[in-house]
Amino acid sequence: MASGIPTSTAVTESAIIEAPFSDVWQLIKIENFANFWSALSKSEWVKGASPDTDIVKWTFKDGTVLEVKQEEHSAIDHYITYSVISAQPQLSYSSVVSTVRCFQVTSGKHEGHTFVQWSGNFSGDADAGVIADAKFKRREALADLASKVTQK
Repeated sequence: MASGIPTSTAVTESAIIEAPFSDVWQLIKIENFANFWSALSKSEWVKGASPDTDIVKWTFKDGTVLEVKQEEHSAIDHYITYSVISAQPQLSYSSVVSTVRCFQVTSGKHEGHTFVQWSGNFSGDADAGVIADAKFKRREALADLASKVTQK
């Protein structure tokens, strides 16, 4: 149900992770998100899906379960794109497609570190609360990612 308040249906959060690119990029796979994101209790491959389709079930500590489908993966341009294909409990909006993109910082005071951008594009029925929640979840996940790769 739309809130009646006009809102953007997109969110983008980013961070400079003070770790080498390779340390960060190796975690940016939908099946590995539970290895760094503290909100997830586990991420596991969905068995029985098509051999051409990568689907992972994310189980959150609050009991929410999302099945996410990898839509794109580029080892050349260093990004993944995924969509939520099912959710328990049901989501209040129709769809979302998210992209996590990594860049190696090559100059300046953050040279040798990694810039990570995490965007989400929601269907038009997503309200301001959904967008705000997505913003904070992405910020939390980016902070968790930074903590994971800098604790070595």
